[in-house]
Amino acid sequence: MNFSKRLIPLMLMVLLFSCASAADKTLQKPTDLHKSPSSQMIKPAQNPVVEVVRAVREAVVQIKVEAKITVRSPMNQFFDDPFFRYFFPEQPRTQQRPVTSMGSGFIYDFNPQTYEAYIMTNNHVVEQGKSGTITVTLADKISYTAEVVGLDPNTDVAVIKIKVKSEDEITVAPLGNSSDLEIGEWAIAIGNPFGDVGLDRTVTLGVISAVGRSNLNFGAGSPIYQDYIQTDAAINPGNSGGPLLNIDGEVIGINAAITSTSGGNIGIGFAIPINLAKRVVDDLVATGKVTRAYLGISPQEITADLMEAFDLREISGVLVAKVEEDSPAARGGIQTGDVIVEFNGEKVPNVAKFRIAVATSKAGTIVPVRLIRDQREMDLSIELDYYPEDKVAAEEKKDEIKLSHGITVDDVSSDAAKRLNIKETEGIVITKIEAGSAAAKAGLMVGQVILRINNLPVNTPEEFRLTLDGQIDAMSKADRSTITLYIKDRNNNYQYVVLRFDSPKEEE
Repeated sequence: MNFSKRLIPLMLMVLLFSCASAADKTLQKPTDLHKSPSSQMIKPAQNPVVEVVRAVREAVVQIKVEAKITVRSPMNQFFDDPFFRYFFPEQPRTQQRPVTSMGSGFIYDFNPQTYEAYIMTNNHVVEQGKSGTITVTLADKISYTAEVVGLDPNTDVAVIKIKVKSEDEITVAPLGNSSDLEIGEWAIAIGNPFGDVGLDRTVTLGVISAVGRSNLNFGAGSPIYQDYIQTDAAINPGNSGGPLLNIDGEVIGINAAITSTSGGNIGIGFAIPINLAKRVVDDLVATGKVTRAYLGISPQEITADLMEAFDLREISGVLVAKVEEDSPAARGGIQTGDVIVEFNGEKVPNVAKFRIAVATSKAGTIVPVRLIRDQREMDLSIELDYYPEDKVAAEEKKDEIKLSHGITVDDVSSDAAKRLNIKETEGIVITKIEAGSAAAKAGLMVGQVILRINNLPVNTPEEFRLTLDGQIDAMSKADRSTITLYIKDRNNNYQYVVLRFDSPKEEE
């Protein structure tokens, strides 16, 4: 009897333990199933960003450019010394130096008949490749030598192409619409930061911080036509040329530049709007160059003072500061002092938008222009002409060869000015002096601030270029040989400096 009483509790304990083990096996069953071979399948995306990356990431390519550039010989400073040239008459003034640069790009079009993949990138990424070698590495690590289709430094857009093998799987990034972007919407950047260090196709996430950014100075070669998208998605050196995507996986911009005090990302990056790039790319693929329309005016920003002076309702539009002779504007009836408020049916908010609107129009077409003259609105029809950039570029190059001042400048608020410890709020800072130039002979030095040219104030690199070129032209026509600069040196001393230009020698 006592044995039976002891056996019953023991049996109950065994029964409870068995139930618990069975329950534990039941709970573990989904985990066991999860570890089955079927678990090797790709899991569903956890968020839309993952979907975008899966769809587009392999369209991003790595670009490597190897070329040789011509630089001045280290001994160039002695070449103008007669004593030096007497003993070393045959010393070369220039020498070749190899350069290698890295960047990003993305495949936006593929021809399955010819196996040609077209890649969009930045001009500054591949411009040296015309005289060198461009190597494109795809997501599967296969590399191809690329061919330049076309370059456009005025927008910093370029197209290159590669011919792939028939068995290669090519991913094409779909192009979106950048005209309806909203500040605050998601932005995804993909690129190859810091070159060939194994960080290819890095994905970063942020938002659209602003749109329509213009008048930005990225140093020598800054694009003329600027309408940047600003984003805080991390963009670092090497990301240039990569895509900026929306949450639908469409390309809305080409990552192009950053503003930084350290050289790395601080949350301020810029991308070229894809709508602007599309117009450029179409021309580059069709003809290898961009054909732009020409109106023939010098536009000026509307300020609060000008709004009051011209009795305007808002700070918008552009003031016509000059009308070129025999230009489409002159023939169409535009006059100095007019305020253009609409161009081709679109409102004109500022000079940057106006320049892009004109440049991206088709030459030979007639466009409506609405303007304000003497407080009255007027509508004109203007037939646009082809932009005479080839002729202008040739003339500017000729003038530069004839009378080179040898001065490179930057804004007093630029990164270069900060490195030089410039505290000025007016003028422009000298960042480079060409050896043997008129500036070098006059004693100008890096870090000095130019305030005036022949008593004309200059506060931006563009004002400096236009003013100095104009004064050189006026000097030549007046048969003079000097121009006066008013500067502030590194010791905070103000002084006048005279640039003397030697008469160019006629070539035989």
